[in-house]
Amino acid sequence: MNALITTSNLNHYYGSFHAVQDLSLELQRGEILGLLGPNGAGKSTSMRIISGNTAPTSGSVQLNGVDLHRQPLQAKASLGYLPEQPPLYRDMTIGEYLDFCAHLHQIPRPKIIATINEAMEKCGLKDMQRRLIGNLSKGYQQRVGIAQAIIHQPDIIILDEPTSGLDPNQIMEIRDLIRELGDEHGVILSTHILPEVQSICSRVMVMNKGRVIFSDSMSNITDSAPSSLLFQLEQTPMVDEISTIPGVATVETLPDGHYRAELKDGLPLSEISEQLVAKGWGLSEFTPERHTLEQVFARLTMDEEG
Repeated sequence: MNALITTSNLNHYYGSFHAVQDLSLELQRGEILGLLGPNGAGKSTSMRIISGNTAPTSGSVQLNGVDLHRQPLQAKASLGYLPEQPPLYRDMTIGEYLDFCAHLHQIPRPKIIATINEAMEKCGLKDMQRRLIGNLSKGYQQRVGIAQAIIHQPDIIILDEPTSGLDPNQIMEIRDLIRELGDEHGVILSTHILPEVQSICSRVMVMNKGRVIFSDSMSNITDSAPSSLLFQLEQTPMVDEISTIPGVATVETLPDGHYRAELKDGLPLSEISEQLVAKGWGLSEFTPERHTLEQVFARLTMDEEG
């Protein structure tokens, strides 16, 4: 399958500061890639490079098989981009603004009305064509921003913090829209909201200090082997006694009376539960715990800081 985005060894400097270091990634159709990282990690610079708004110091970008440096107009025709601050004209109506965007993308005049209607339908803006953008809520302004990004039906969509500043209901609506876009397009989503990535994205990439420090599918993260156990005992043995059980690395007592055990690799959970039962402590609850995306992110970024 041909990748919609291919970057190879992208580097970018701001003076002597190395903002992006050897970034290589691929994005396929039907994939939603979550781009994560702390502030200053290089996410926004990377997206500006991929979208053609910033030239890399070195490296290459191909959009839908077209070299962005050599054929920028042809390459960008495959791309829709929503920056963190949507590029809206507040004194225009939604219809006027989307008509303006359609002309910018050189959509043939006979198709403009149908194209605008389709983008408005997808973004939940139906029958709002005459509403002034400046009078819209933040959530609807974000919808207009997404509509301008998809009006030319691009294969690639890049969204930078699309739910920033929205209320919970607006966030859920935008998340649903992004999921729908991911069915037909390739999407890169940059956000600081980790549950958002976990609920939307099919793959995760974590950047820190300009480098990619982690990349994996969301299924591999959520379906990985348990990292710890939450269990309850009728008796209250000392944690040192529990730590002698094979497969258990460390044990802590929680305020509610439960125990949490960090696991070593390799030993089946059934053998650990059998050991707990054999001790005669009255095992009453036994729940495997897997790493959440928040835990993975915190561990990776703290390791980098250390």
